[in-house]
Amino acid sequence: MVVAKRGLVAPQNTFLENVVRRCNNTDSSFILANAQIVDYPIVYCNDGFSKLIGYARAEIMQKFLTLLANKPPLTFFYGGEHSDQVAIQKVQFALDNAKTEQAEIGLCKKNKSPIWLLVNIAPIKDDKNRVVLYLRILQIARVAKYRQQFNQIETKDFHKHASSNTSSNFSQAQLLNLGGEVLPQYRQETPKTSPHIILHYSTPKTVWDWSILSLTFYTAFMVPFNIAFKNRELSLTSPATVDYVVLMDSIVDVIFFADILLNFHTTFVGPVGEVVIEPPAIRRNYFKSWFVIDLLSCLPYDIFYMFKQDDERIGSLFSALKVVRLLRLGRVARKLDNYLEYGAATLLLLLCAYVLVAHWMACIWYAIGEYETKQKFNLAIHNITTADGWLIRLSNDLRAPFHSDSNLNRLVGGPDRTTCYISALYFTMSCMSTVGFGNIASTTFSEKVFEYQMTSSTVRYHEMISNVREFIKLQEVPKELAERVMDYIVSTWAMTKGIDTANVLGYCPKDMKADICVHLNRKNNHAAPGDLLYHMGESVDALWFVVSGSLEVIQDEEVVAIWAKEMSLETSSGLLQNGSKENLMHVLTFYKAFANSFARNLVLTYNLTNSSNFERFWTSKRIRIGREEEKRENGT
Repeated sequence: MVVAKRGLVAPQNTFLENVVRRCNNTDSSFILANAQIVDYPIVYCNDGFSKLIGYARAEIMQKFLTLLANKPPLTFFYGGEHSDQVAIQKVQFALDNAKTEQAEIGLCKKNKSPIWLLVNIAPIKDDKNRVVLYLRILQIARVAKYRQQFNQIETKDFHKHASSNTSSNFSQAQLLNLGGEVLPQYRQETPKTSPHIILHYSTPKTVWDWSILSLTFYTAFMVPFNIAFKNRELSLTSPATVDYVVLMDSIVDVIFFADILLNFHTTFVGPVGEVVIEPPAIRRNYFKSWFVIDLLSCLPYDIFYMFKQDDERIGSLFSALKVVRLLRLGRVARKLDNYLEYGAATLLLLLCAYVLVAHWMACIWYAIGEYETKQKFNLAIHNITTADGWLIRLSNDLRAPFHSDSNLNRLVGGPDRTTCYISALYFTMSCMSTVGFGNIASTTFSEKVFEYQMTSSTVRYHEMISNVREFIKLQEVPKELAERVMDYIVSTWAMTKGIDTANVLGYCPKDMKADICVHLNRKNNHAAPGDLLYHMGESVDALWFVVSGSLEVIQDEEVVAIWAKEMSLETSSGLLQNGSKENLMHVLTFYKAFANSFARNLVLTYNLTNSSNFERFWTSKRIRIGREEEKRENGT
């Protein structure tokens, strides 16, 4: 059975995305540092912290978190001479012992202006219960406009001010419960759903989707048929007869309304392939996408037929409202990529699409014939003769002629509805599958215009093939080369549908053409959780930019950097854009001014060619403890 696209349901690490989302909700900045390496190097900082202190992200990455709290003379933005040494010792003790701590620290921005920050430190554990990262959350406590004012602030007074300001103060419980959720762990987790949430790839949902697909095709078949043959149907139906078509349409409306309710509780695949399971996100996405269309398509339009309509124009208006039900085809369009992943489903949908289009054209063809017949009877009153339409010629061949009526609103006599429909369907299938039109052909102006619009694309294709064959014959192109040319032309048409990119670009101005070319040559690559983009020692052949998701730089089984959106790299789940290194070097060589601007503006967050030399924290701690014990033994 064909199932929907599953998305990323395998275990994945969404720690960074969760922290970013929760800190954005609390208007906070944060830093991530490696807890397993000595001095705790910074592996990630968000844009809020970078803008807060004025330093670029590249200037902050790989700096030591210890320097921010323990070595003021060596740091480049720490206002250590203004901070309370007790607070510094508390922060350093929390880092060395994997504790949660809170303190007020003074920093200096890049422009040398001071700022007071409320700092919260929390250890982050992995699936092995090891502390692998430190999360440092920062909030503005107080800003000093002048350095003199900053120097005059006494630490004790500031502590009193900060403790009294409850609006900017975090407790440790708030730190571990940002946004009402427990602080996530740094590990891969399988997405979990609520009991009332339906997985879009589950078997019951798949069966339901195929049922909805079947009812959608039923709607697409019956709506045009009922509109086209409404007059014939009313003339043959007794008023006391139960209208089973209206009854069936009402049942289908109820089923589609139930599908709307299910869509509010059904997961979907996000833009980077993740499975979205949060109920608010599901409802918001459905409201913004297909809710209005689905609601319009399931309204009970048949309720208007409960009231007798003597005016034919009002009756035609109510019949036209049924066309809105064709919006249900949007349900097929939104899931078409899922159905086309399997050969049997593809063949079935192609066959259904062919029959459906032929059916629509047959209904339109009958409506044209009916209109031409009414016009002929109307003009005959004024002794004006016109060419016979296909419906009149069909009635003459079957010896079942039409008769004029006093009101001329409905056709009287003529072939029955089944014969008219089969004849119209025969004509449209002949147009779609062959060149000739058989005994049923277009004669009136309206019929010729309709037939030309149906076959215009096919005519262009055959005209192009004919011109190529004439060229091959005239130039006496060798047989093997001629076959290659024909294969190329046919395959190119299948991919481009006759659309010439060069001609389309020719309509656009120069600047717009350049933007389109950049878009056409930009490649997006998707990396699943756990995928390795580059190994140490590989040659770099492209410049990559992170579009969504996050990436890790791992050296000796330790995370030394984390990349997120809008970061660049020379080389967890994410969408990447890359440009060929060879093409980039060619452009930089040809355009010197752009090369200078590119080199000046491109800032690598982390250079992979520079491997880090680090010492693990616990190894260093064991060595330090061993040396202290050795000194005590020697002293005794």
